[in-house]
Amino acid sequence: MTRKQRFQFCIDYFEKHIPVAETELVYDNPYQLLVSVILSAQCTDKRVNMTTPAIFEKYPSPKELAKAEFDELFPFIKSISYPNNKTKHLIGMAKMIMEDFGGQIPMTVEDLMKLPGVGRKTANVITSVIDAQPNMAVDTHVFRVTARIGLTINAKTVLAAEKQLIEFIPKGLIHKAHHWLILHGRYVCVARNPKCDECGLKPVCKYYQTIIKKNKGEM
Repeated sequence: MTRKQRFQFCIDYFEKHIPVAETELVYDNPYQLLVSVILSAQCTDKRVNMTTPAIFEKYPSPKELAKAEFDELFPFIKSISYPNNKTKHLIGMAKMIMEDFGGQIPMTVEDLMKLPGVGRKTANVITSVIDAQPNMAVDTHVFRVTARIGLTINAKTVLAAEKQLIEFIPKGLIHKAHHWLILHGRYVCVARNPKCDECGLKPVCKYYQTIIKKNKGEM
């Protein structure tokens, strides 16, 4: 099987079984999504969604957040991983948005990456979710799942994985494929003890074909 055929099998499967694939973060506008994604680094979406309503109530826009003091914002974030850094990042992000971008969330990867707390993955998430731009955010789930299936080959970095994925995924599906892969990694192809028995990608998955079947004595 060629990589192109493997990609097509996965795309066909996801389009049939997960026709609607969206972020599990709860947000109403680009500002709220940006705050949520910054907070979600090495933290579950569930925990972030429990935390953000109070933040958005007190700081409904970058204007209010830019005026926040560290000791004022920190209590809202203390249950999130790396609260000190994320508190600083959120305030710094809001200040830069007000000072450099006229209070508007920029919608290019390059501009977003200028903001404190925003790396390439976060910028790709924002632009793909808000604007359906063909940007592939590679997090730990995407990195793991694509390597196991064989969609990426010997990708040593998330950027290498990103480049391999966008080469084979149709441009109009890249923003959606990001969520397909995350959801698959979150609920089926989990880090420990992946649920291969219930996975519909077994026929094309290198991990299943070379490791699981071998361990079961099916090869």
